[in-house]
Amino acid sequence: MQKKSPRLPLVLAIGGHDPSGGAGIQADIESIGANGCHATCVLSCLTVQDSCNVSQLIPLPATSLTDQAVAILNDCQISSFKIGLLGSLSVTEAVVRLLRDNPEIPVIFDPVLAAGGGSNLADEVLLNCIRQELLPLCRLITPNTLEAKRLAESDQSTTIDEDGERLLGLGSKAVLITGTHAQTESDKVTHRLYQPGTAPISSTWQRLSGEFHGSGCTLTAAIAARMAAGEKLEKAVHHGLEYSWLSLKHSFRTGRCQSIPERLFGNPRHHHHDH
Repeated sequence: MQKKSPRLPLVLAIGGHDPSGGAGIQADIESIGANGCHATCVLSCLTVQDSCNVSQLIPLPATSLTDQAVAILNDCQISSFKIGLLGSLSVTEAVVRLLRDNPEIPVIFDPVLAAGGGSNLADEVLLNCIRQELLPLCRLITPNTLEAKRLAESDQSTTIDEDGERLLGLGSKAVLITGTHAQTESDKVTHRLYQPGTAPISSTWQRLSGEFHGSGCTLTAAIAARMAAGEKLEKAVHHGLEYSWLSLKHSFRTGRCQSIPERLFGNPRHHHHDH
């Protein structure tokens, strides 16, 4: 049967389920929808977490991830992949096989290596698989400064620019290093986009106070949606940064710890907060 071209571009998001609704697949769905696309979703793992931290990671069988994705890819015309938390080596290897089978679809990868509360979500074996197998398949990766150092295997003495160049060297076509964890005493946050053979592009934003849960998922999913809708990389990155900054500015608390981005701030429901 001929795949019909849908009214909205489709993004296939692969990631973990967060019961708190702050990060993971729920963040992807909201962010992709708010940026003009429809989210199709494949779960890589379940988690036990709240607004404070991740206390348990429950990987799903790799065959289940592959079956979910193949069902969607055989049925729908997917315009970009958004990849978040993978959770296990076997799942990561299954994702790599999927991406190799669909090389024409751009891959936007948020390398989630630790939870907001600090829990480590990736061991060395998984990191090596990401470095060697997954990064060369990515159109864009979006690590924060801490994730960039771990992926690039660099120490505190290297600059962010050196980390960005190392990550390009591992095969990703572009690298956006988000700067929220750097220069925390500054009231500005600078994000840097690296592409081969060209100077990095900096984008500086007002630092927002507070701790946020799901900001990386929100940003990466927005960029994936913008690219699915046909925007060029640099424009998609700018729009993604703008959208995620606004969603953090409108953030709200559901529990005891981190705030959750208000990804539907353009939606009438957010006006209730003002009363």
